[in-house]
Amino acid sequence: MSKKTSRVILVGIGGATCSGKTTLAKHLHRILSNSVIIHQDDFAPPQELVPMHPVHNVQDWDAAPGAIDWPRLVEFLRKVKATGEIPADHRSHDHLNEQKDLPIPPEVRDRWAGVFENLRTQRAAADEEEIVWGLVDGFLLYWHPEVIAQLDVRIYLRVPHDVLRARRHERHGYHTAVQSDPEGTLWRDPPNYWEQIVYPAYVDANRDVFEDGDVEKGAPTGKVAGLVLLESLEMSMGDAVDRSCEVVARFLDA
Repeated sequence: MSKKTSRVILVGIGGATCSGKTTLAKHLHRILSNSVIIHQDDFAPPQELVPMHPVHNVQDWDAAPGAIDWPRLVEFLRKVKATGEIPADHRSHDHLNEQKDLPIPPEVRDRWAGVFENLRTQRAAADEEEIVWGLVDGFLLYWHPEVIAQLDVRIYLRVPHDVLRARRHERHGYHTAVQSDPEGTLWRDPPNYWEQIVYPAYVDANRDVFEDGDVEKGAPTGKVAGLVLLESLEMSMGDAVDRSCEVVARFLDA
């Protein structure tokens, strides 16, 4: 008997650092069987290649052009889509970072897990291709057009500046691991790093996504076709999961 073919559906979950995107991705991972999380952060360049900020003279991990090894990320996503498989040697360093969770109502998780399991069973009975879900989360997810093009579903969590700043300052640091050095080192924000580098880089990377470059209140411009905007401060994590599952299920039924 020949091996059943598989199809990878990539679900983009973008937003600023500390917007809740990784937490949302993890909830979806628990709901969607045969899913894997692809963290954009795992495609950062080695620490020694991260550029220095031209004004503030500290390493700039946030400006879009230098924060991610874009050719490697694009190639990875293309390969995943072409082969229907996540490479077995792909490793993430997310487990090294603080693991905070926002629980969701069990009935939300169980209801959607049941919905997707029924869809999987129906596809199997009809001898249709098996679905592999790639949940791609990243703070620069909608900057590079070739990355956007690989994403089948595009979700964006929007959180106001002051809330993002407070959340960022509560964090103890980020691990700067890459595939060649999966343990990496711990990066701690230098003084004023959020105000001088993180937020300005976020605005710059996402100004084309929103009208008038207004990342806090602007409507989507159309740069990211089909963008699903979640005003996540106005909803619970359970609501965000519920809405995201609706979007994913609708894509699968299309």
